[in-house]
Amino acid sequence: MTDAVSRGHAPGSPAYRRLLAALFFIGVATFAQLYSPQGLLPLISAEQGVTADQAALMVSAATLGLALGVIPWSYVGDRVGRRPAMGWAISLACLFAVVVVLVPGFWPVLIVRFLEGLMLGGVPALAIAYLNEEVSRTAAAAAAGTYISGTTLGGLAGRIVAAPIGEQWGWKPGMLAVAALAAACVAMFLWLAPAAREFTPRRTAWRQSLGALTGNLRSGVLWVLYLQGFLTMGGFVAMYNYVTFHLASEPFSLPLWLISFIFLAYLAGTISSPQAGRLASAWGRRPVLLGGNVIMMVGVGLTLVPALPVILLGMVLLTGGFFASHAVASGWVGSAAVAGRSQSASLYNLGYYAGSSVLGFAGGSFLQIAGWPGTVGMVLALVLAATTLALWVLPRE
Repeated sequence: MTDAVSRGHAPGSPAYRRLLAALFFIGVATFAQLYSPQGLLPLISAEQGVTADQAALMVSAATLGLALGVIPWSYVGDRVGRRPAMGWAISLACLFAVVVVLVPGFWPVLIVRFLEGLMLGGVPALAIAYLNEEVSRTAAAAAAGTYISGTTLGGLAGRIVAAPIGEQWGWKPGMLAVAALAAACVAMFLWLAPAAREFTPRRTAWRQSLGALTGNLRSGVLWVLYLQGFLTMGGFVAMYNYVTFHLASEPFSLPLWLISFIFLAYLAGTISSPQAGRLASAWGRRPVLLGGNVIMMVGVGLTLVPALPVILLGMVLLTGGFFASHAVASGWVGSAAVAGRSQSASLYNLGYYAGSSVLGFAGGSFLQIAGWPGTVGMVLALVLAATTLALWVLPRE
């Protein structure tokens, strides 16, 4: 077929289902490892004798590595193929996840976590490009939502598995259990992922490679989408980094195993991300993205109420709204690319995980200065800024 809309695996075909299942499993493997320390942060802080924001470096070191890894991995994927590059990236990440539990001392562990994140960068750098190339264009938004739902389950699994095991036997066994789960998901990805049909290897000079990257920075729409990832992801990670400290202190004083159930709110993202893809296909991407941001702000504000059920509701709304917006934005950067498609996705991921690393850490400073209201105020300001930019710049469809 030569028509751009009809090329690629059609929804309902066996290859389409295998591809979505494969991306689902690699999403679980990636994000289970990336965020497994998050439910263990109070335990890491106590065992290692570090402050809350220093403990959060266990997450920030990996997300910084991921942010710096997405662009190099996008070029690797251009040369060797998306599927093989993702397979090597996630396999090496699993190896570093095992090394993390073997290294003594807190600061050396952070170095290994950075290297683990550098390897994990291969998945978000290439998954959306692989998907956009191999499925029909009309199905791309809904397919991207399914991939994002795998990332939400991965984030949930990493936290839910690690926290109870960590409280019983220590944070390192908790993280090792998540590494084992990730390895099983990697095996499923390698088995299920179909060979690429639409990929053509590209070897370009460094000037052409730089042009494919920087060409996208001439688009105001893409700049706003990249900032959307930076601002909202930074706020989202800050909320999950420090809500455990909030619930472990007065007036709640909850044990860590019980606090870990707050991460069940991630299921809201598992539901909202594919739904957002379908709504975007029907109504347009801009209103769905803006609606997700508004829901996120409502959820963040509700966590100020000193009642556990209301805080849980707030985290559910925060998560559902965030992943709805993210599912739309992550698919939009590929279709709106004005230069290299995988490089556009990599720039989005660079902003997305730089926000996770920098702003996720900064939330701890606000926590120390003004308590939980300080962190909440920071996150509300970030999401409001992202929403205002999207309202002014993103086009109606």
